Amino acid sequence: MKKLVLTAVLAFSLFSFTVVAQKKAAASTLPVKVAIDLNQVKDDKVMVTITPPTITTPEVIFHIPKTVPGTYSADNYGKLIADFKAFDKSGKELTVTKTDDNSWQIANAKTLSKITYWVNDTYDTETGRGFGKDEIFSPAGTNIDEGKNFMLNNHGFVGYFQGKLDVPYSMTITHPATLFGATSLVDSNKSDTVDIFNVSRYFDLTDNPIMYAKPDNVTITVDGMEILFSVYSPNGVHTAKSLLPDLEKTMRAQKAFMGAINDNKKYTVLLYLSDMQKADAKGFGALEHHTSTTVVFPEMMPAAALGEQIKDVVSHEFFHIVTPLCIHSKEIHYFDYNDPKMSKHLWMYEGVTEYFANLFQVNQGLIEADEFYQRMVGKINNASTLNDTMPFTEMSANVLVAPYKDQYLNVYEKGALIGMCIDIIIREKSNGTRGILDLMQKLSKEYGAQKPFDDEELFAKITQFTYPEVGQFLATYVAGPTPIPYDEYFAKVGVAKTKVAVPMNPFLKDQSTPYITVDGKTKEIMVISSPVLNDFMTNLGLKGGDVILTINNKNYNLDNIYDLIMESQNWKADDAISVKIRRDGKEQTINGKVKLSTEEIEGYGFSDASKEALNKAWLKG
Repeated sequence: MKKLVLTAVLAFSLFSFTVVAQKKAAASTLPVKVAIDLNQVKDDKVMVTITPPTITTPEVIFHIPKTVPGTYSADNYGKLIADFKAFDKSGKELTVTKTDDNSWQIANAKTLSKITYWVNDTYDTETGRGFGKDEIFSPAGTNIDEGKNFMLNNHGFVGYFQGKLDVPYSMTITHPATLFGATSLVDSNKSDTVDIFNVSRYFDLTDNPIMYAKPDNVTITVDGMEILFSVYSPNGVHTAKSLLPDLEKTMRAQKAFMGAINDNKKYTVLLYLSDMQKADAKGFGALEHHTSTTVVFPEMMPAAALGEQIKDVVSHEFFHIVTPLCIHSKEIHYFDYNDPKMSKHLWMYEGVTEYFANLFQVNQGLIEADEFYQRMVGKINNASTLNDTMPFTEMSANVLVAPYKDQYLNVYEKGALIGMCIDIIIREKSNGTRGILDLMQKLSKEYGAQKPFDDEELFAKITQFTYPEVGQFLATYVAGPTPIPYDEYFAKVGVAKTKVAVPMNPFLKDQSTPYITVDGKTKEIMVISSPVLNDFMTNLGLKGGDVILTINNKNYNLDNIYDLIMESQNWKADDAISVKIRRDGKEQTINGKVKLSTEEIEGYGFSDASKEALNKAWLKG
């Protein structure tokens, strides 16, 4: 009997221990619950309610990010927060002390039941000073336009409890049925007015922006990857369907260029088009995420120009899938949103990414080799206006403070050129069989998204995967103060300085002298009265005083003359063209081909036939 009793007691003890352990485990994994009601907008703000996980300390600090990955600037999103309050279960307000722009210390934290605060947006307060100044870069910013658009870069709405960045989050968003939330997150609720998103940690929430707007979405599949393209054009100027061809062509080319290095199954492109006629976003560009990118451009851009920007900017953000999203240091992996430590390797995170965004275009036939050379020359010229002796690793590690932050834009200029030179060295040493893409594939296998590297070990690892000459280059020109002798590297692939003929705009003699003018009364566009017109005009038989009514069946006047200039930038020699004019009061249509005048500029071109095979491997390999 005693044995039975002891057995029963032991069994009961084991059961009790198991129940307690399960309760503790459950408590430790309770999610932070977030509720945002987009139906209730007050003074251009929305309320956020946070239900905390179990808090076991007398006090707890709640943070809104100061800095987020990919921006390399201190933006202080806490400045968007108003009327921050904390409550216990009985509804009693707890004492809250704001300790800095982004942090609130909550007393009696063990009794904390919920937090509430109002969030302002950034788009309608921007001044147009742009990225790198005091304001938040628009693709990393937020928008609250009641009933029309909500750009939820979640780091601007949702914060985290100190020490609990790895706690799961469950976010419930209530919204008008007329608005669709485009995102790579999975909505676990089938309702048309309530979305529920569950993620494993805070980073996953901030890594997945959501744009709510009237549905204007297109979904395509590219090489096994589902791509959701969502567009918000406030005045209906552009649509996802009309812009899709440029995006699809770009994404297909990128996937072909990258090969096995990318295995994403889903990717979302959120394009917000800003209405420049009112207070709206003015910081144009994009911000990368693991499975999406946010893009902001002016709505007034012509479709052709916007297509070109999509090709360049979205491709840059997509290549971030390689670095830093897959290959990154511990400073990036264990990112501290409120006391960030920066990595030394912006030359790779941004520079190599920017290089890929240009290289893939010539590799996949989207641009010609000469254009690629001139793009690189443009970067050399731009880099020359910045501090060319500041070690790149030093600038990167200190990019949040002066004087280093003033050199940040060099990551897109000299950073890309660093990538180019490394690519050329590897091509030369491997007789054209390998390049920097091969290096990034090796680094990707060595590390990957969940295995960060130590900043100090990267150069040695790169040298191990490549050649001593690459290690010497990194030590001398990336970690050191020595300017890069670009001509030496171009010469390795047969490229040298030369005079290059570039096409001129059909309607501009130069930046200040147009071949067209406008009738102030009628807004009509006219050819200027001049004895000397350019090749475009004379080839079509246009004369001074001709009123240009339509080109290729599109009407033009003063209201969209900017569209005409920008769209004509993309015309190629011998393109078919149809121009409807009025001459001496009579309308007529002239059909012909585009003929462009050219001017010679200092540039680079292929000139050494002995390097032809290596040049081809570099650009097409």
